[in-house]
Amino acid sequence: MSRWRHLPNVISCLRIALTGPACWAILTQRPGWALAIIAVAGASDGLDGFLARHFGWQSRLGGLLDAIADKLLLVTCFLAMAEVGWCTWWLALLVCGRDLVIAMGAFAWRTWIGPVQPEPSLLSKANTLMQIVYLLAALLVAWRHEDVLLPWLSGTVAVLTAASGLDYVTRWSWRARGVRRQARSR
Repeated sequence: MSRWRHLPNVISCLRIALTGPACWAILTQRPGWALAIIAVAGASDGLDGFLARHFGWQSRLGGLLDAIADKLLLVTCFLAMAEVGWCTWWLALLVCGRDLVIAMGAFAWRTWIGPVQPEPSLLSKANTLMQIVYLLAALLVAWRHEDVLLPWLSGTVAVLTAASGLDYVTRWSWRARGVRRQARSR
């Protein structure tokens, strides 16, 4: 069984590889294909998480690959959808900006304090879920031309994206301050 322990990481890498085809499907205005590809990516996300937890195959690399796969797919799809008019630019830039701020914060933490242990909050998980729901709803509207409460969803995504970004900045700033205080008191 030990050689199977890397299976969740392989699945995460395959999800990263699906980013290109999903983006292509959006940019070439094939929303049905994009929905199918993103559905496969979503199923693989659930599968790799289940395997890692159920068999104890969790690893630091796996956690990073999973987060990278999720964010790369979401950010790329939001930008591609904005490019073809299936999403507003302000929402796509808000989603990208939040992830950019978090990535810069993680880089700063790693540079000045030490290794980063990703700890997504409940708010962050709710944000990711709503971004996925919005992405699927926008693709469904583009495919079937049926309105599925997109304005309400975009407002919800905007609020959760801003709130979770602020939550990350606040929590990690306080942690950094505590670590720096501890280091000075030694």
